Amino acid sequence: MLMALGMFVFQTRSVPYQQLRRSTQWRHPSQSRVGDRPAHQFIGPGDDSITLSGTLLPEFTGGRVDLDEIRDMADQGQAWPLVEGTGKQYGLWVITRVDETSSTFFRDGAAAKIEFTLQLEHVDDARTDLIGSLTTSAAARLAGAYV
Repeated sequence: MLMALGMFVFQTRSVPYQQLRRSTQWRHPSQSRVGDRPAHQFIGPGDDSITLSGTLLPEFTGGRVDLDEIRDMADQGQAWPLVEGTGKQYGLWVITRVDETSSTFFRDGAAAKIEFTLQLEHVDDARTDLIGSLTTSAAARLAGAYV
């Protein structure tokens, strides 16, 4: 296991990312002053984001179905705990963007190669009311299967 977002596990059989990029900011607003440099004040942490990217080869790894499962999680608008395979806990994260580029197609139109980028944003870890429901996610997938 590379990482888990809620119950979605990033691994070689699902969505193995090849790159993880994290960007963390801190807020230091400034106030202009006459005849002097602006005064800065530290007011706390800012945005914290993780970008996962990689290439899927559906014959060997996951594919569009796995990316659609991530989209279903994002559709809920909920936060999910993010845990690295080493056991490191990152806190609660929401899915803000999924980009997908398909290429090298089979005769039936299925993609033999899918490049993806997944954007996650850290939310307040104390907001347990934002945590996604596994039953809601499963029910949504089942409902979609019978439409």
